Amino acid sequence: MRIHVRAVAAVAIVPLLLGVAACGGEEKATGTLPSSAPTTAVEKTITAAPPKVAQPPVARLTKATFVPAMNTALASQKTWRTTARMTAGGETVMTITGFQQSEPMAMSMEMSGVAFNGGKAKVIVVNDTAYVSIPGATPAGKYLKLDANDPEVGSLADSGDPTKTFKAFEKSLRNAKFVKTETIDGRKLDRYDLTVDTASALRAQGKTVPKGTPKTLTYSVWMDSAKLIRRLSFDLAGVAMVMNMTDYNKPVTIKAPPASKTITR
Repeated sequence: MRIHVRAVAAVAIVPLLLGVAACGGEEKATGTLPSSAPTTAVEKTITAAPPKVAQPPVARLTKATFVPAMNTALASQKTWRTTARMTAGGETVMTITGFQQSEPMAMSMEMSGVAFNGGKAKVIVVNDTAYVSIPGATPAGKYLKLDANDPEVGSLADSGDPTKTFKAFEKSLRNAKFVKTETIDGRKLDRYDLTVDTASALRAQGKTVPKGTPKTLTYSVWMDSAKLIRRLSFDLAGVAMVMNMTDYNKPVTIKAPPASKTITR
């Protein structure tokens, strides 16, 4: 039985939350009453508005600071949720939902789309063991038990952990450019466009470079004020993907399926 599974990992971003300070003027009226006559006039004094103080420019991440800031933010995150959608020719070809845990590394992921004939493929990684269930390739309700580093699983233990993917940027990142600040799902996020040396990134993850791979790949990433990745997108040869990362450090439960539901080759 031969099964090929592609795990989709994230590539990141880091935003800064913009703050705007406003200075306003205050007007105050006071009256004085002459002792010898009824009031005939009111004397007003106006306090001058304080001068506006120029706010320092917001510091943006650069090629030199982007990866360190990203890795520092991710280092304190123990769990997160990922959702992704892959499209080709304007049509959705795959959707992905899952939870991940960094220490110890574990993940639970579901994939659906045309490749699975309307069904759902499921991947669970626990304790360096992968459990894979694919419609048409494994019996219904059963998981094939594999070493998580088995080449046929695509090294899910590593590729499913975005922190390891992002570390590859330390040598492959060629440029990091701030684009703009956008509000997504109620959050102000900073968008950066990252130019990555594709071959260098793949080799850093111990992967081969397929023929026809473009020299560079551009990722758009959105980050929040804590410099946590919230969204990632890229477009390669007409195939586009948008991935969201949410629910950082929220409790998750990832368990291996029971022995009654696992099979081996």
